[in-house]
Amino acid sequence: MNSITRRSAVAGIGAVALTLARSRKALAAKNYDIGVTDTEIKLGTTSPYSGPASAYGVYGQAQTAYFEMINDRGGINGRKVNLISLDNAFSPPKAVEQTRKLVESDEVFAIAGFLGTPPNAAVSKYLNGKGVPSLFLTSGAVRFNDPKGFPWIVPFYPSYIAQGAVFGRYLLKAKPNAKIAVQYVNDDLGKDYLRGLKLGLGDRASQMIAKEISHEMTEPTIESQVVELKLSGADVFVQLSASKFAAQAIRKVASLGWQPTFIINSNSSSVGATLVPAGLENAKGLITARWEKNVTDPAEADDAGVKEYRAIAQKYMPRLNLDDATAIPGYNNASAIAHVLKLCGDDLTRANLLHQATNLKGYTPPLILNGVKIYNSPDNYDAFHNMQLAQFDGKQWVGMGEMISLEDLKIVSD
Repeated sequence: MNSITRRSAVAGIGAVALTLARSRKALAAKNYDIGVTDTEIKLGTTSPYSGPASAYGVYGQAQTAYFEMINDRGGINGRKVNLISLDNAFSPPKAVEQTRKLVESDEVFAIAGFLGTPPNAAVSKYLNGKGVPSLFLTSGAVRFNDPKGFPWIVPFYPSYIAQGAVFGRYLLKAKPNAKIAVQYVNDDLGKDYLRGLKLGLGDRASQMIAKEISHEMTEPTIESQVVELKLSGADVFVQLSASKFAAQAIRKVASLGWQPTFIINSNSSSVGATLVPAGLENAKGLITARWEKNVTDPAEADDAGVKEYRAIAQKYMPRLNLDDATAIPGYNNASAIAHVLKLCGDDLTRANLLHQATNLKGYTPPLILNGVKIYNSPDNYDAFHNMQLAQFDGKQWVGMGEMISLEDLKIVSD
């Protein structure tokens, strides 16, 4: 072989090697886990489309609507999102069954975190053991902020303990000599809120709380408990429960002619899902905590996030009652998931998804109140760091004062 032929052969081998190297680099640039292809990202979730909390099913509908909108606009980095949403009936065993199906049969990339403390608690150990991210679930139960024990479970909702403490601090300042009656649902939600309330009241808790009664989620009515609480002589009623029971309590308090300072937890503050069934006049004067925009407030009509939400709801959820705020955390959840998926680029591994989801900074979902600070870290998954008290004026919730820093309470995830 002459020198020219030899050089040509070497050049040919070099070209092949360079091509192979470039091919390997191109392949390495697209790093996928199960549930991801060049054209699709498959997610799963469950929602209470039936059962005792079926009113919360609109949360799952909002997730689905958001990703339908995303797909119609071209998807995320060129991939369509296939969200499979199944009914969990707000039943922990059903939630486990459906989540197993999503992971083992449907082979989803991740769980688009759903609403509710009991169903999320039921699936957390399974998902964590499988290394499947459950992103931005809607529950403020402190158990879900456990980066060391449950790193794959990422909450996205203000801590119930912190919210309860906000109520306690407010009462300590506004009504320091109050007698407080408390009703709470007998699960992590109610217990965390109650714990926070007592922390907020501090040393005065035992003196100020005249009576506390718990109830089960499966009870048909709590009206007799409201009567018992009124008889305690309380001039403050704090109810820490679900929408169905909040509506019952609001009606019963009105029918009894009882006029306490009445506080309800944020989970039950939807105008459409709770206050309309209870009677708007009966609900006048209620106090709660908030961090989300009110999409039916005329003052928010020109807000870009609100305008887009209303347009998306009209197109993808035409039967949605805009007064039903239950859809809003589902919408914010889906927006946050879309945000971190976009950040992943072509490195769509579960490990990278978890990394992006637990390093939030400089991002606020479209329906969060201006001024609410949102960030988290691999060592602390708490994402919300302030909120505002609000009072119902008979038509809508109206802010009471400035934002309240949860760090100042010194009990975030205590």
